[in-house]
Amino acid sequence: MLYSMTGFGKAVLHEGTKKFTVEIKSLNSKQLDLASRVPACYREQELEFRSIIAKRIERGKVDFNVYVESAASDNTMVVNAERLASYKEQLSAIASTMGIAEPSDWLSILMRLPDTIKSEIPAEASEAEVEVLTSAVNSAIDGLIEFRRREGMKLEEFFTARIQNISDLLAQVPQFETERITKIRTRIEDSLTRIPQVEYDKGRLEQEMIFYIEKLDINEEKQRLAQHLAYFIETMNGKAGQGKKLGFIAQEMGREINTLGSKSNQADMQIIVVKMKDELEQIKEQVLNVM
Repeated sequence: MLYSMTGFGKAVLHEGTKKFTVEIKSLNSKQLDLASRVPACYREQELEFRSIIAKRIERGKVDFNVYVESAASDNTMVVNAERLASYKEQLSAIASTMGIAEPSDWLSILMRLPDTIKSEIPAEASEAEVEVLTSAVNSAIDGLIEFRRREGMKLEEFFTARIQNISDLLAQVPQFETERITKIRTRIEDSLTRIPQVEYDKGRLEQEMIFYIEKLDINEEKQRLAQHLAYFIETMNGKAGQGKKLGFIAQEMGREINTLGSKSNQADMQIIVVKMKDELEQIKEQVLNVM
């Protein structure tokens, strides 16, 4: 069973007058690469949240965000008038010193500066809030894992089709093998007849030709490629978390296909090899996204 590394999960829970929204998304990565954004009053719990994510998600480039909104009737966010006044005084002095005009729209400029809005929300989170937020984190992870499972099913269908296509192409190879060997033998004999006044030992030539043709034999490559195709499907249908292993199998498949191409010496077989490489390249691109 496959799981994709691409996923998204979201959870929204309430505690008292607060609304907690947790969003988590992931993309493919060789290791766990976690970036988080958590409100200041919940930073103490951030390490615990990261630990939960690391255990349950394992791999991927993960973005983890927590948003907190207050539904209280009183204002929890107020303008820091003292800070605004201080900023304006300093900027006016700088403008005077540099001999430049003061801005016409002071408010829009000042409101972009740090700490011009201050929160009346308590600096420390209550136990109930932490419990609800932790539950929201786990729910968001549940959603992401389910998303990964659905994407993994699509990947299974994709890989099965690509592997079947390579298998079908491999089954076409034998029909060209006899013709290939005959053409190689004929080409060598014709080349010898075009060289005048050359005497050669026909017995020795026959031995050398057999040796040369044996070097072009592709039976082992066909067998190994067929085994790799079957092993890919077997691994894909086994336990989850086999993305790296599938990547290694795909590499071995590539080696056998490349050897088939180098030994083919036949136009129709080379066309088959090119088609195999196209199917394999699609597998390699998508296998990077498998857990």
